[in-house]
Amino acid sequence: MQQTHPSPALSDQIVLVTGGARGLGEHIVRAFLREGARVVINYLTSEKRAVAIVEEFPETAFAAQADVCDPAMVQAMFDRAQTHFDAPVTTVVNNALPDFTFNGDAREKAYDLRWESVAQQLEGAVRGALNTTQTALPGMRQAGFGRIVNIGTNLFQNPVVPYHDYTAAKAALLSMTRTLAQDLGPEGITVNMVSGGLLRTTDSSAATPEAVFDLVAAHTPLRRVTTPAEFADAILFFASPWARAVTGQNLVVDGGLVKD
Repeated sequence: MQQTHPSPALSDQIVLVTGGARGLGEHIVRAFLREGARVVINYLTSEKRAVAIVEEFPETAFAAQADVCDPAMVQAMFDRAQTHFDAPVTTVVNNALPDFTFNGDAREKAYDLRWESVAQQLEGAVRGALNTTQTALPGMRQAGFGRIVNIGTNLFQNPVVPYHDYTAAKAALLSMTRTLAQDLGPEGITVNMVSGGLLRTTDSSAATPEAVFDLVAAHTPLRRVTTPAEFADAILFFASPWARAVTGQNLVVDGGLVKD
């Protein structure tokens, strides 16, 4: 007989969003809170913004500081979250981003790209996701259910700007998404990626020139740039019961700009 696993509603899940206090992370947090989930808002330096969300949703939101690159801090964050909600984290959204500004004119080009820049992005995107995933696994096994959603980019299909370091790290994260999906599938744990392009507007894209927004919109079937709220809503799908048979996938959410 085939093994089946439960697929709890969003309102029955405890969700950790890394880098969840601002930018795209805040939109993801608010999307889950809107659906009744209990949400752990991870932050590194944005304490005031994390606390403000908790004050708005005191029953279902919990703020926890941790550097996702530090395994000990990640473990302590999961422990605090489980104590607070009296249940383990069942869903992880790996959104935390190493320091990065989405402005092609200010990025390192091929001739001056430093390995240190690539390593910084790999450390934050891949090591951070590995730390949270490994720390979440015991609780997911305890619950008999798990959802991991990694945040990617459409730039490795459409590298129109020289974000070499960022794009390489996200491509590596996609590879790990797919290998983890294969490894964890028998335990009822799905691992997927949601990839976007330029979003209008987050803290990271605030430095993007207006002409770039206009150019992207002109080449998108919807003739507009995707908003962070629209992107966040797509993440809910992978955490929901509707996606219970979906794993190892990369969903591009950019208004149809990139066809994957």
